[in-house]
Amino acid sequence: MAAEAIAGALGDFGMIALGAGLAMGAGALGTAWAQSAIGSSGMGVLAEKPEEFTKVLICLALPETLVILGFVVAFFLVGKIPAPVA
Repeated sequence: MAAEAIAGALGDFGMIALGAGLAMGAGALGTAWAQSAIGSSGMGVLAEKPEEFTKVLICLALPETLVILGFVVAFFLVGKIPAPVA
């Protein structure tokens, strides 16, 4: 019932825009959460073994794929919204 009320208020294209925003926002939050844990652990590793820098850097870069995939999904969703007719 509530979903139908929201869909009626926003319309189909409003729901697409909301989905695109959620795709970007959720991806960014997930990445931030993962990188905070990896970053603090990585600093501990680097304090004891500086030669492990490359491995720590790769582990820190991996969560960025979440943001990239979220951006791709949002890009495709926004492409579904038609241009306004003047």
